[in-house]
Amino acid sequence: MGEALPLRHHALRDSPGKPMSQQIDSSRLADLVSRLVEAAGTAGADTADAVAVRSRSTSVSVRLGKVEGTESAESDDISLRVFVGQRVASVSANAGSDPAELAARAVAMARSSPEDPYQGLADPALLGRSVRDLDLFDATEVSAEKLREDALAMEEAALAVGGVTNSGGSGASAGLGGMVLATSAGFLGSYVATRFSRSVSAIAGEGTGMERDYDYSSMLHFADLDEPAAIGRSAGDRAVRRLAARKARTGPVNVIFDPRVARGIAGHLAGAINGASVARKTSFLRDRMGKQIASAAITVTDDPLRLRGQSSRPFDGEGVEGEALTMVDRGVLRHWFLSSSAARELGLATNGRGVRGASSVSPSSTNLAIEPGTETPDMLIRGLGTGFYVTEVFGQGVNMITGEYSRGASGFWIENGELAWPVSEVTIAANLKDMFLNMVPADDLDRNYGTAAPTLLIEGMTLAGD
Repeated sequence: MGEALPLRHHALRDSPGKPMSQQIDSSRLADLVSRLVEAAGTAGADTADAVAVRSRSTSVSVRLGKVEGTESAESDDISLRVFVGQRVASVSANAGSDPAELAARAVAMARSSPEDPYQGLADPALLGRSVRDLDLFDATEVSAEKLREDALAMEEAALAVGGVTNSGGSGASAGLGGMVLATSAGFLGSYVATRFSRSVSAIAGEGTGMERDYDYSSMLHFADLDEPAAIGRSAGDRAVRRLAARKARTGPVNVIFDPRVARGIAGHLAGAINGASVARKTSFLRDRMGKQIASAAITVTDDPLRLRGQSSRPFDGEGVEGEALTMVDRGVLRHWFLSSSAARELGLATNGRGVRGASSVSPSSTNLAIEPGTETPDMLIRGLGTGFYVTEVFGQGVNMITGEYSRGASGFWIENGELAWPVSEVTIAANLKDMFLNMVPADDLDRNYGTAAPTLLIEGMTLAGD
């Protein structure tokens, strides 16, 4: 077994009751995962890796001026993965478990497991040589009282909007999460990220005519959050705008997706170019590498090393430092998201997109973005003339094997290049293959999401309504 490298990054202090600013020392967890890897070798594993995950969170929820709940949670969880030849097994436990006992159990499980030719540690040549500081940690202390004040302020602002008749609740939270990873190839590293959030739901109207909407803000750094009053007003305005909604007429329709719905479209694209799905032949884009899968207006990037990125990480679940990639270049597919196992199955090399699960590593996107176009959302709406501006979708009608897309939707009808009246209880449908090829992005990309997209125009869909 190789010797572990020195710890090269701040992480989490062994003191759960202390302030957040004092919870960033990883020495105890680093020692624990190193001992787990060593114990695995002693128990007979050929190679192994171990990860410790720590999370801390405090949240407050309110409704109609009263606190409904205050919750605090903390956990230290560990997972050991061992390889005996081409056999693999994983065990998970809490940080107080005995390393030798866990290692012996994992090795015994591996020896009785079927062989898997694609499993194994990442190529040592691809392991990160240093752990970058991506500015993911904010030491700001946010008390439960401050969270309560923010939640109440959001709700008060939402209720002050004319037409809002009730609250769906409001909440604020603060927390952190981090990982320490050790491998028998000599990698030892850690990182931690904080997370602060505010959200509120508002209800407008009465009886069967009631409408609900929401708004929220979630950031790694407390100072970057939207102000509580602004979030509350936005939620209230959104709910009121939906009043007196009606169905639109069945037929072909050109659709503009609001950014918060467009992010879901970006998520479908990310799923379709996931290497694990491609290897399993469960992606409708599995045979499209190097080919045109979207309009020439569409470029999709993914960057795990973006400073303060919502999904940034200095290394992936296998210790590989990913690089920024252009996944789709002017409509042409250039990369899959790959972990080591998915890459081996496809005859490729990992690109550092492995995400550690309870017992395995699978590929995923990081800071994915559909890059912005040149026109403003208003320009797209005016240019469309007549169509459907979608602000919400629901239902599970997306088939990632065939690309068939059918979702319930609500939003606003577009007439004469303007949002005219609210629409609800309709369904929009098409195939994602065609949607990507008929997609035009606006210029309003907000990168403060792990999966980000601007307003998107998609022509040639079908609406089922009246």
